[in-house]
Amino acid sequence: MQCAILAGGLATRMRPLTDRVPKALMDVNGRPFVDLQLELLARQGVTSAVFCIGYRGDAIREYVGGGERWGIPCIFVDEGANLRGTAGALRLALDRGALQETFLVLYGDSYLLADFRAIWARFLENGKPALMSVFKNRGRWDQSNVIFEAGELKLYDKFATSELRKRMDYIDYGLSALTSACIESEVPSDGKLDLADVFKRLSARGELAGAEVFSRFYEIGSPEGLNDLLRFLPAGGHYSQKRKSIEWNP
Repeated sequence: MQCAILAGGLATRMRPLTDRVPKALMDVNGRPFVDLQLELLARQGVTSAVFCIGYRGDAIREYVGGGERWGIPCIFVDEGANLRGTAGALRLALDRGALQETFLVLYGDSYLLADFRAIWARFLENGKPALMSVFKNRGRWDQSNVIFEAGELKLYDKFATSELRKRMDYIDYGLSALTSACIESEVPSDGKLDLADVFKRLSARGELAGAEVFSRFYEIGSPEGLNDLLRFLPAGGHYSQKRKSIEWNP
């Protein structure tokens, strides 16, 4: 169960915390976020990871190394300053031989509690080239962007019209699964493309499976998201630090 981690973005919403460090190394309860994320992935059964890095990516590579501390072999594909978008980053990883035939995709700022093994099994059984996990959000934590009915993903559109959004109660949870063949056919080698565009096309063609999850998502991509995660993480235990929140001054 390989997982591609998209960790190349500029993290502009988290400035000034990310002026000197990439988002993956932001302090969360006294530990770099990527430490918590890889610890979680190890518990979830992930067997290897591919980090798609860009902004200050060398710092992530230096901290994570080969992944031995978490028991997850880790490799890195660096976009450098030429950021290609989330789909473009996966195409680069594919072109460099880093991706297996099937793999999970996780954003580098996501902390997700859903059952990765169950989502992976649903993807392999479904036979479609891609699967998106979805959560019944009803606009609570972010704008809903998925029509999911009777266990089927009918449409994904991150930039849906206000009229279409009235039918959308679900949101992209942040964990997906893809085939390498899908990336090869949908994403040009030399282009810049976001996964949102790929998923929209696939959903319109009926080629995007859906898996509903029932635990809310956590993330550190926004000040509000970081504070939610800080409030959620337990004190003591392997997290070791007291719960805390940050004061945010944009």
